[in-house]
Amino acid sequence: MARVLIVGSGLTGSLCAALLRKETSSPLYLAVWDKAGDSGGRMTTASSPHNPQSTADLGAQYITCTPYYARKHKSFYDELLDHGILKPLTAHIEGMVMKEGDCNFVAPQGISSVVKHYLKESGAEVYFRHCVTQINLRNDKWEVSKETGSPEQFDLVVLTMPVPQILQLQGDIVNYLEQFQIRKPSGSLDYG
Repeated sequence: MARVLIVGSGLTGSLCAALLRKETSSPLYLAVWDKAGDSGGRMTTASSPHNPQSTADLGAQYITCTPYYARKHKSFYDELLDHGILKPLTAHIEGMVMKEGDCNFVAPQGISSVVKHYLKESGAEVYFRHCVTQINLRNDKWEVSKETGSPEQFDLVVLTMPVPQILQLQGDIVNYLEQFQIRKPSGSLDYG
């Protein structure tokens, strides 16, 4: 059975996990690790410690869908609307600039409910407070170390965390990342 690790439990990591599960017919062990204490990344919803019914979306508060993406990702929007995870935004937001054809959605249970939906769909084992520090290639497997606990081996590792966090990783992964560095004329680095 192939062992796959996705590092990061934001929208990219959760959707990647769901799509891997959906598109893979062979048996697959799928794990998602995140350094945070909950899923969401930039789509985090916080609850008041005094009143769990009182929540705030800390990153994105709504999702704008352009006509192009409405067509390209219709199945995703339909699924999220059918499950009640998204609903059309009907309130007026002062200062909001609307382009013709765009539509906006909100998540009644908080924006992190989008991420949690995809994590649930993936069936992945999700681990929080797993901060990856090092990735090495050992006997054709990726050995992933974290701040605490023993390293674990995976056939495939997908990094979905922000680039500055990826650049802090140690181990053999550094050599692989250097292969993809592109120097811009300004001297800054870009990854292609």
